[in-house]
Amino acid sequence: MERWRCVSVLALVLLLSNASHGRDISVQHSQQTLNYSHTLAMTLVEYASAVYMTDLTALYTWTCSRCNDLTQGFEMKSLIVDVENCLQAFVGVDYNLNSIIVAIRGTQENSMQNWIKDLIWKQLDLSYPNMPNAKVHSGFFSSYNNTILRLAITSAVHKARQSYGDINVIVTGHSMGGAMASFCALDLAINLGSNSVQLMTFGQPRVGNAAFASYFAKYVPNTIRVTHGHDIVPHLPPYFSFLPHLTYHHFPREVWVNDSEGDITEQICDDSGEDPNAAGEDIQVGTLA
Repeated sequence: MERWRCVSVLALVLLLSNASHGRDISVQHSQQTLNYSHTLAMTLVEYASAVYMTDLTALYTWTCSRCNDLTQGFEMKSLIVDVENCLQAFVGVDYNLNSIIVAIRGTQENSMQNWIKDLIWKQLDLSYPNMPNAKVHSGFFSSYNNTILRLAITSAVHKARQSYGDINVIVTGHSMGGAMASFCALDLAINLGSNSVQLMTFGQPRVGNAAFASYFAKYVPNTIRVTHGHDIVPHLPPYFSFLPHLTYHHFPREVWVNDSEGDITEQICDDSGEDPNAAGEDIQVGTLA
């Protein structure tokens, strides 16, 4: 599964690098304007790719094969490896973005087929604390909250903010790492404030129901989920439009990287989290800045 995930995230790197317009897009999100930056996406997908590296020395010193391009100059503050649960993450400072970066990699324990099979049949089985009616995927929730990740990431972020001031935090991850990054961003936003935390994930699966998605949009309004049409994971666990309150539901907002006969574009979905035109049909594009 490691090979599949690496190929998937590197495919996104390639698609984003070849996107035809590469311009920033601004869209209205509730009472706020949400800005999607192509350059930021290119930078964060490199972080989401780098966290897969197994050469921990090269990763910690930021000399690995993926520790370059738009992420040059990144200063690692904490490399977190949970051997028991096969999880990995890092926290550091990107001076060009004037932000703390948190990148998370999910477990590599099971085969791709078993992991996808589990997502197809997985039920909403855990109530999220202090959010009435909100239910989430217990596996994703537990992988962040009930392992060493939550405490280690929270501690590293607080130490970095003590050293560099109250700079913003950007959380990212790919596939299952994106699911865990979502819970991380929500946790940090509740503690640091919604305006201090930004989330951008790549190929992320659904993590909770419609009630959870609504709470998430409130607490982490500066959220982008980047997807592409050849990735099955963002379609899992299943969402059924005729059972909107009982099944999994994406939180907004999705940016769909569309490859149509070599013409690669980034298109923004609506703010429902489940744009019916996503993943294959025309999607309303926001106003280009």
